[in-house]
Amino acid sequence: MSMSSAPFHADLAEGPAEARAWWVQADDGLRLRVAHYPADDARGTVLLFPGRTEYVEKYGRLADDLATRGYHTLAIDWRGQGLADRMLDDAKVGHVDMFADYQRDVAAMVQAAKALSLPKPYHLIGHSMGGCIGLRALYEGLEVASAVFTGPMWGIRIAQPVRPAAWALTWGSKRVGLSHLFAPGTGTESYVATGEFDDNTLTTDPAMWDYMRRQVLAEPKLQLGGPSLHWLHEALAECRTLARMPSPSVPCLCICGTNERIVDVPRIEDRMSRWPNGRLVMAPNGEHEVLMEAAPIREPIVEDIVAHFEGSQSDMKMTARRA
Repeated sequence: MSMSSAPFHADLAEGPAEARAWWVQADDGLRLRVAHYPADDARGTVLLFPGRTEYVEKYGRLADDLATRGYHTLAIDWRGQGLADRMLDDAKVGHVDMFADYQRDVAAMVQAAKALSLPKPYHLIGHSMGGCIGLRALYEGLEVASAVFTGPMWGIRIAQPVRPAAWALTWGSKRVGLSHLFAPGTGTESYVATGEFDDNTLTTDPAMWDYMRRQVLAEPKLQLGGPSLHWLHEALAECRTLARMPSPSVPCLCICGTNERIVDVPRIEDRMSRWPNGRLVMAPNGEHEVLMEAAPIREPIVEDIVAHFEGSQSDMKMTARRA
């Protein structure tokens, strides 16, 4: 696989020393960015699937936590966000041609992990949109020993009376050539760059809010505005399709904040109620970004995630012995 050095803002990420980023290419030619956060005496590698609007530097602190516990982290800038190729002339619009195209990015990420000789077993952490991409990747055969999802986008929180209108609007926009426009209520502004901490929907921790805000203000190319009408239609369709599918057999830990206001929690509860080897944890007082929460919320979550990884690895060893 062809890889070349890519820009990486280590001072903004605050992750493990010697972290670096690489350009990789999806099989349709789009340029993506992956970042490798190294660990000493590693016990495995975390494939980190960020959410919509996110970028590799955002997970530097989490990668540092994982590195101290013996795990490499490989994160990705999905197509259309971060420093990866944007999809439209207006770079502030969150867009994708087809939701299935994200699986091309997953394939490029796995190839990068192999090219970097990152140790197995691999484990998945998927946040928000990354949780939707990650669930589909499990169906597509992503080889991970375990999966962790935080605030996964297995449904988008839309008021029930408005949902039919959302379907009609996003479907109709494609027919009249307007699907590149922003979804209603969104625009060019980055939520973190222009919003206020008070009553934000991401975190209760002012320090973490400042961490995220500092990143996108220092490097404006990381900023992304609202989704296109086309992205919203693709996302709604993918969530509906996934909801009809049985849960995978991969051991799964899913974590949501009790104050989640972005994704559809009943969809998550339904999914986890029928996931073999699956467990749902509701983090008290947590918002959407449970990995970006204050220490009393975040630290037990990190410990739970690592215990989940280690438990799945123990199960693999026992299975290998029986075989």
